[in-house]
Amino acid sequence: QVQLAESGGGLVQPGGSLRLSCAASGRTFSTYCMAWFRQASGQEREFVATILWSDGRIYYGDSVKGRFTISRDKAKNTLYLQMNSLKPEDTAIYYCAADSVPGGILTSRNKYVYWGQGTQVTVSS
Repeated sequence: QVQLAESGGGLVQPGGSLRLSCAASGRTFSTYCMAWFRQASGQEREFVATILWSDGRIYYGDSVKGRFTISRDKAKNTLYLQMNSLKPEDTAIYYCAADSVPGGILTSRNKYVYWGQGTQVTVSS
């Protein structure tokens, strides 16, 4: 089992920045990939970014490319999401996710077995 805990959400003005963190605990040695998803009110959960834990390969969703940066600290078992140039449409609950099985569709929420509780990000003036 892997436990995930997000932090860093909050209220920010358009054009501002936030940094989300996700601390992993439990059987973290078996982590294959970790990702960020988000879900706006009344909408489907959307892929944001993912990183392969071993070699650091990264994939982004089209809506955040060039504005968001995913990274990890393997020593701390922590995942990050640096969000810049935030827009009102970025408002959502942001979830951290992880999986231990190689392969699969990394951008699909169905790929990920472990999920955090989520952290609210609100972009508004």
